[in-house]
Amino acid sequence: QVQLVESGGGLVQAGGSLRLSCAASGRTFSTYGMGWFRQAPGKEREFVAAISWTGSTTYYADSVKGRFTFSRDNAKNTVYLQMNSLKPEDTAVYYCAASLRGVGVRLRYGSEYQYWGQGTQVTVSS
Repeated sequence: QVQLVESGGGLVQAGGSLRLSCAASGRTFSTYGMGWFRQAPGKEREFVAAISWTGSTTYYADSVKGRFTFSRDNAKNTVYLQMNSLKPEDTAVYYCAASLRGVGVRLRYGSEYQYWGQGTQVTVSS
């Protein structure tokens, strides 16, 4: 069982930055692939980024590529999403998720994740 707690969301102006964190419980955290997804009001949940269990491979949605960076610290059971050059369209609730699939392009799909956090709100004003 893995429990995930996100933090770091907030209100920021367009062009600004935020860093989201997701702290995980469980001694097997380092074996999980991790992902960030987001859901804006009235829209479906969408993939943002994923990282392999070693941290050596990352995957990004085209809409955030070059602006967001996903990293992990397995010693701290924590993953981070550094978000730069934020745009109003990045406004959403951001969810951290953990997958028993440690690596692979299927980490882009929400159905591959077994554990989800409760989400943190990110609001980008224009």
